[in-house]
Amino acid sequence: MIRPVLRALALVALAALAAAPATAEPLARQLFGAKSTPSRHQPEPIGFYSKGCAAGLVQMPETGPTWQAMRLSRNRNWGQPEMIRYLADLSAYATRLGWAGLYIGDISQPRGGPMTGGHASHQIGLDADVWMLPPRRLNLTRAERESLSSISVRTEDQRRINGNFTPAHAALLKAAASDPRVDRVFVAAAVKIEMCRTASRRDSDWLQKIRPIAGHNTHFHVRLKCPAGARFCQHQTPTVDELSKGGSGCDETLMWWVTDYLNPPKSTGKPKPQEPPEKTARTYTMADLPNQCTTVLASD
Repeated sequence: MIRPVLRALALVALAALAAAPATAEPLARQLFGAKSTPSRHQPEPIGFYSKGCAAGLVQMPETGPTWQAMRLSRNRNWGQPEMIRYLADLSAYATRLGWAGLYIGDISQPRGGPMTGGHASHQIGLDADVWMLPPRRLNLTRAERESLSSISVRTEDQRRINGNFTPAHAALLKAAASDPRVDRVFVAAAVKIEMCRTASRRDSDWLQKIRPIAGHNTHFHVRLKCPAGARFCQHQTPTVDELSKGGSGCDETLMWWVTDYLNPPKSTGKPKPQEPPEKTARTYTMADLPNQCTTVLASD
């Protein structure tokens, strides 16, 4: 009786193994999120803003003469040297507007790459979030930097700016976009619409870099161009300059954000064909990233 029972148990075990899914490949966001220090390489952005990694990143000091890095527990105050210098320059300009400086949000993880949560981009050290909240002081404790929240500068219906958006905000965004290092600046659609309303025709050179996007009512997102000589960095295509062809971006495309985006056309009722979901920063594995990212991840 023992042998038949053992044989039956063995067959059950084999069936269970056959039915079990193959071991899943680790997610890139888990691997990069586990790294607390940068790679031992020269600074280099690798891949695209939303599909890449970063070698040799530099940590922005937690506190500087005109800035403070926020949410320090995330360890996301790392960027390419160009980004760190840019943020220092922009924060110094903010003092000319009456602000104490800037509160800096997420830049990148120590080795870039997909984040454990919160962003699709910020992967190569050339993206950074700047809070809309004007700092009154730059001596916040670590605990205060975790609990303090920014402010929203648009109405709840997303159509207009609110009283939190001031001329100083507009001047800061103009300065942010006017810098030749910048490819584009993402803001809430209401902010772009307001700046289009108040800007002059001569402002198209920088205003076309201000781009509307969802989820940016409490901060604006600066994206720098690939630095000169960065051979593994994938440029944004088309660039904002090519996309706008010298225009300001204040056209019917912008108006879509307060028409079809907020009030989408009614469905025709026709079912959409089922397609496999596209991979994103949340589902990338190392095989989806540039080959150089494996070396960046493995660096001691």
